[in-house]
Amino acid sequence: MDNLLSIVTFLPMIAAIILGVFLRGDDEAAQLNAKRLALTVTSATFLISLFLLAGFDPNDTGFQFVEEGEWILGLTYKMGVDGISLPFILLTTFLMPLTIWSAWDVTHRVKEYMIAFLVLETLMLGVFAALDLVLFYLFFEGGLIPMFLIIGIWGGKERIYASFKFFLYTFLGSVLMLVAMIAMYVDAGTTDIPALLSHNFGSESFEVLGIHVLGGAQTLMWLAFFASFAVKMPMWPVHTWLPDAHVQAPTAGSVVLAAILLKMGGYGFLRFSLPMFPVASDILAPLVLWMSAIAIVYTSLVALAQTDMKKLIAYSSVAHMGFVTMGIFAVNQQGVDGAIFQMISHGFISGALFLCVGVVYDRMHTRDIDAYGGLVNRMPAYALIFMLFTMANVGLPGTSGFVGEFLTLMGVFQVNTWIAVVAATGVILSAAYALWLYRRVVMGDLIKESLKSITDMSGRERAIFAPLVVMTILLGVYPSLVTDMIGPSVEALVSDVTTAQAEWRSEVMVAGTEGAH
Repeated sequence: MDNLLSIVTFLPMIAAIILGVFLRGDDEAAQLNAKRLALTVTSATFLISLFLLAGFDPNDTGFQFVEEGEWILGLTYKMGVDGISLPFILLTTFLMPLTIWSAWDVTHRVKEYMIAFLVLETLMLGVFAALDLVLFYLFFEGGLIPMFLIIGIWGGKERIYASFKFFLYTFLGSVLMLVAMIAMYVDAGTTDIPALLSHNFGSESFEVLGIHVLGGAQTLMWLAFFASFAVKMPMWPVHTWLPDAHVQAPTAGSVVLAAILLKMGGYGFLRFSLPMFPVASDILAPLVLWMSAIAIVYTSLVALAQTDMKKLIAYSSVAHMGFVTMGIFAVNQQGVDGAIFQMISHGFISGALFLCVGVVYDRMHTRDIDAYGGLVNRMPAYALIFMLFTMANVGLPGTSGFVGEFLTLMGVFQVNTWIAVVAATGVILSAAYALWLYRRVVMGDLIKESLKSITDMSGRERAIFAPLVVMTILLGVYPSLVTDMIGPSVEALVSDVTTAQAEWRSEVMVAGTEGAH
C-alpha cells in the first residue's frame, strides 16, 4: 500500500474531526459513542501499523515506506521509517487504545477529551515518521497543544500552573531548535532530512565575543537542538516541569506523557544530534554522560523523599531517561541499542505504573503514600500486577527493564568506567525507592478503616494491564524482538558517526602538529 504510513499517522486525526463535527450533545449516549469511536479508531490504527512491521526489512538501513509530495508554500511533505523510528511508531499505536480504555470513567467534557488524545496520537506519530525539517518541527511543537489542554482542563487542583510550566519549558527550548533549523537550511539549501544526514556541516573552530568555539557551527547547532531535546526528555537540571505535569495530569495524560512524549527527546538525539553534528557530539559527549550519571543518582535520591505516588514515579522516569542519554552518547552498538530498548521498555513499564496509581486513585481519590497500606488483603490481583511492574522498574532479570539498563551500562563502561560505576549505584537506589513504595502501599496489615471496603481490579482494568504484562515479560526473555529490528540501522548510525569523529580528530592532530612546527 503506497500511503500506509500516512494512513497510520492521520487516521486518528480524521476520527477527531468526525467527533468534533458530527457528534452532538453531552448526554450518556453521546459520551459512550465518543469513547467507542476513539477506542475503535486507535485499535484500528494499531492493527494497520502492524502492516508496517510485516513489510519492514530490518537489513535495509535506509528509509522505507517513503512518501513524498509537494505541500504548501513550496514545502515538501515527506514521510518514512527506518529501524530507529519504527519501534516508536509501534509503541505509540500499541499504547493509545489502552490509554483511551483507561479513561472510560471520565464524565467531564468527554468528546473534547477524546478529540485531544486522537489529535495527540497523530502528532506523536508524525514526529517519528517525518523526513522533512519543517514537517518534523510542526509535529514536534503541535503535540504541546493537546497535552497542554489535557493537563489544563482535566488535571488536578494546580492544573493551570502545571500546564503552563510544561508548555513554557518545552516551547522555549524548541525556539532555539527552530533557529538552528533555519541555519541548517541556509547552509545545506534543503530541509530534506535524509539529505541533511549526509551533509557535512562546518566544524572549523572560530571565536565569538572572545570565546573560542571548538567544533564551530556544528557545536552551536548541537547546543540549540540539545536545548529542545534535553527539556523534552527531560534531563537534569531542566526536568522540574515533569513531576508537576505528572501529578496534575489525569491518569491517561500521565501514561502518554511518560510512555511516548518523553521519548521524542531521545529520538531527536538519534535522528539529529548524533548523525548531523558528529563532531559536536564528540566534543560535548563527556558533558552529557556526566549530566546523565548525576541525573540517575540525584533524581533517585529525590524519589526516595516523595510522599506522592505519582511524583515518585515521575522522578523515577527522569532517572531512567538518564540511562537513555548515557547510552546514546556512548556512541557504540551496545549503548545505542540499550538506549532505544530502554525507551521502548520504559514506555510499557512507566505507563503501567501510572495506571497502577490510577486504579487506587479512582477508588480513594488520593495519591498520598501514607493513605494506603495492606492493599494485598483486599486487592490480591492488583498487588500481583503492581509487584510485576515494580520489579520491572527496578530492572529485575527476566523483565524488559533489565535488558535496557544492562546494555546501556555495557556501552558506557567501554567509554568511561567511572560514569558506569556512578550510574550503577542508581540501579541500587531504584530498588530502594521502588520497593519502599510497594512495601508501604501494598504490604502489611489492613489497618485504615477507609481501605476496608476497597475493591480489587475490575475486568476492564485487568484487560488493560494484560498486554502490558505480556510485552514486559516477552521483551525481557526475548529482547531480539526489538534488537533485531533496530540493530542494522543502529550499526550504520554508529559507523557513520564514529568515522566522522575519527576524521575530525585526525585533522585536529595534523593541524596541531603543523602549528607546533
